[in-house]
Parts: sequence; structure tokens; C-alpha cells
Amino acid sequence: MSFDPHNVDLDAADAADIICYLNASENDYDGRLGARISAIFVILIVSTAVTFFPVIAKRIPRLHVPLYVYLFARYFGAGVIVATAFIHLLDPAYGEIGSDSCVGKTGHWGDYAWCPAIVLASLIAIFLLDFGAERYVEVKYGICREDPEPIMTTTARNELPTAAEGSHDVKNKEAELESQSDNESWIERSFKQQIAALLILEFGVIFHSVIIGLNLGVTGEEFSTLYPVLVFHQSFEGLGIGARMSAIPFRKGSWLPWILCSLYGLTTPISIAIGLAVRTTYNSGSFTANVVSGVLDAISAGILIYTGLVELLARDFLFDPHRTKDNKRLTFMVISMLWGAGLMALLGKWA
Repeated sequence: MSFDPHNVDLDAADAADIICYLNASENDYDGRLGARISAIFVILIVSTAVTFFPVIAKRIPRLHVPLYVYLFARYFGAGVIVATAFIHLLDPAYGEIGSDSCVGKTGHWGDYAWCPAIVLASLIAIFLLDFGAERYVEVKYGICREDPEPIMTTTARNELPTAAEGSHDVKNKEAELESQSDNESWIERSFKQQIAALLILEFGVIFHSVIIGLNLGVTGEEFSTLYPVLVFHQSFEGLGIGARMSAIPFRKGSWLPWILCSLYGLTTPISIAIGLAVRTTYNSGSFTANVVSGVLDAISAGILIYTGLVELLARDFLFDPHRTKDNKRLTFMVISMLWGAGLMALLGKWA
């Protein structure tokens, strides 16, 4: 028997039917095609430019970007990633496939708390990938955590007094070559560890960007609010990605950071365009759309929770052996991170 919303016995009606009926919505598209098309180009230009900024600031020294501007971009971005994980991914995932949702009360979705299970599985999977990658490069380069970092050894060697003649010249050259080899090994090890973490982070953010891009293309009366909010939303997330990319020791002349920045910048505009293409048929409130969006949000939440707390906050503030001891700079870094988390959390009120 199908659910009749006009004839409901609250004592006997199936809660799942009621919730699914209340949550279901028709396609909300209400025109304003020109404004929606403009969103494609505005979000493309603004979010891409903000994503590129930290990379350009770090890789083109002649621009003379002040240190504190770079630090703000980097740690503001870290706060954004953490807030995105909890406010913009975890909470929507519960709303889409959680135990109180239409999906969560239907069929086998109601047999188990799948939303936190997916988040947990995603988080553990990313941890195992990260740990496996780090262990691989440790074994390959023969470096253990108990050993001093090669870059520190290099620095120490460069500070030793040098001889100017005889056999000392040979020893100095050998030491210099060994030092250079150690430094190159350290850089390659650091690159492989950090690029793996970055790709995982961007993968999680892109999942989220696809969904919000589709929704912006078909949303109804809330479009006027959602449009400017998503410009900031995507810019803040882009700043987080760009800031992390700027810290990775890419080889000189590598195109990879530019490609990865462009990939993020293109994702949401392309998704908006797809949303516009299916604007009369796509229903973001349908059961299928909730399942797809909820699962992707839960997976992305697990990725960004791990990345934000472990890769960004813990490694940068707690376990970085080269962390600055300048209290003024540390305070600025922490405050920048809090601003990023706070403003991104505030945007969660609208998007």
C-alpha cells in the first residue's frame, strides 16, 4: 500500500514513509539561467586564483610575498579543511543517510548505523595508506624515525670548518657529495609522503565540490544566498589545498602543482554546468540522490577528518621537528587556523 499523506494514522503509520514524504522534493529550478551561468565563471576564476596564490607565493620568490601573508594562507587553509570535515561533510552525511533520515529508516540502511561506519572505514583506509606510504619510503631510503633527519646532518656538516689544501680537499668534496645525496634523498622521501597526503585531501574535497556544484545548478529560491556563500566556500577550500601544495618540495619546473590547482578550480564549475544540463530532471531530494550524496559525503568526511587533524594540525604543530620556536609566529599561526575553522563553520549556516 502506498503512503497517503492526506490520510495518516499517527499510531500506525510507518515513520519511514512519513520522513521520506517530508524530505522528498520536486525539482526546485526556478529560472535565473543567466545568474547560474555566471556562477560557473565567477567560481572558476575566484576559487582557482585563491588556490594558486600560496603556490605562486612560495615558488616565485621575486614577488616578495610577506612571510606572514603566506603563513596566514597556509594555516587559515588548515582550519578550513578541519571545519569542512565536520560542518560541511559529516553533518550533511547524517542528514542524508543517518538513522533519522529517510534512507536511514529504509530497508537494510535501517539495520545498522552506516553513516559513522562509512566515515570510520574511510578514515582507517586513509590511515593505512598513509602509514604504508611512509613505511615504504623509510625502508627504501633506510631511514628510521630514531635516525636524525638527513637535512639536519647536511646542515651540521656545512657548519664544520673546512681545510683548504691537500687530502682535506678530497675529503671535503666527498663529504659535500655525500651531503648532497642525503639532502636529495630526504627531499624525495618528503615529497612522496606529502604528495600522497595531498592527493587524498584533494580527492575528498573534490567529492564534496561535485555535489554542491550540482545542487547550485538546480536549487530554487535559496540560489541568491547559496551563490555568494559558495564563492567563499570554494575559495576557502581552495586556499587550504593551495597552502598544503605550497609546502611540498616539488622539483623545479614541475607542472604537477599547477595541474592539481587547476583540477580543483575546474571541478565545481563543471559540476554546476552539469547541474544546469539536467536542471529540469535532477532532484537533489530523491532517495537515490540522498544515497549517493550521503555516501560520498561520509567518505569525504573520513578523509578530511584524518587529513585535517593528523596531516595538518598534528604534524605541523605537534610533531614537526623544524617548527619555529618564535612565540609570536606560533601565535599568529594558531590564530590564523582558528579564523579559518571559525569562518568555514559559520558558512555552514547557509551551505
